[in-house]
Amino acid sequence: MSVRSRNWGWAATLAAVLSTIVACEPPDRPPALDPGLGLDARVYLAPDRSRVFTLAPGVIYREVRSGREPWVVHLIEVDMKRCDLGFRVAATRDDPGRVTVTELVRRAGADVVAAVNGDFFTPDDLPLGIEASAGDLRGRGARPVFAWRPGEQPWIGPAKWEEGLLLLGDWTMDPASDGRTEIVGGYPALLREGEWVGDLLQEERPAFAATRHPRTAVGYDHARETLWLVVTDGRRDGVAEGMTLPELAGLLQALGVRDALNLDGGGSSVMVAGGSLVNRPSDPQGERTVVNALLVRQDPSYCTSWPAGSGDSTMEP
Repeated sequence: MSVRSRNWGWAATLAAVLSTIVACEPPDRPPALDPGLGLDARVYLAPDRSRVFTLAPGVIYREVRSGREPWVVHLIEVDMKRCDLGFRVAATRDDPGRVTVTELVRRAGADVVAAVNGDFFTPDDLPLGIEASAGDLRGRGARPVFAWRPGEQPWIGPAKWEEGLLLLGDWTMDPASDGRTEIVGGYPALLREGEWVGDLLQEERPAFAATRHPRTAVGYDHARETLWLVVTDGRRDGVAEGMTLPELAGLLQALGVRDALNLDGGGSSVMVAGGSLVNRPSDPQGERTVVNALLVRQDPSYCTSWPAGSGDSTMEP
């Protein structure tokens, strides 16, 4: 079976299972253990109910409802030791305005396994940070970014310009010739080498940082070579209130993440898994339109960029 047909098969299966859960299934008591989530994360979230679905080899979706806090959390775990898994930033620069993440996933094709919303944006539909998508780059700000290109591990952290080149950690991007690097901006950086970045804006912007809101974040566990996408539902009192930035950073630390970035949140917070919307957006009208999204893709052609003998470089289940 091809990667393309297998992914759409998972989309149909996941959509059917999720609709059944929402309609009638009571919470698990006690919740089934999910050792893949890790003890620290289970202690932090104190699950009352949890669901686990394998979307594709190396990509796992989890929904966790806390029994201690009014949190509903959606997690995508991506095994970056697999050479066929990577990322694309889907952008709406050719569209008159904004579109939903679900629509961006549909347009990107069946190789997309999962996705979340991306950067904050202006009233003129421009991302506030740097964006690189399929060789097209826009924005020159100094906000932190998530960046990836085939054959490299993800970079989460500051982006610096020097003589027309973009410096991303240990590697350099030449906007004039680099057609492989995918970049999405966010704000603020949450973790650097496992520690908070400053006070996470609590003093400067308390209504934004120290109040619970729906959130979206991306984080990378260097030790396990695992990337996490996180969406927290919010604005439902007593059920799903969202997280503060310190609470979100604490969750990422419990997952083993070393570097993490906050993406756009509020009504923009969306997660699509296996072709289906899996979280509950906070806007009354449902999913909000946005200017870009971060997609997880399964593409065997990525493996050609891996150095011989690096990582597992495997495509086997």
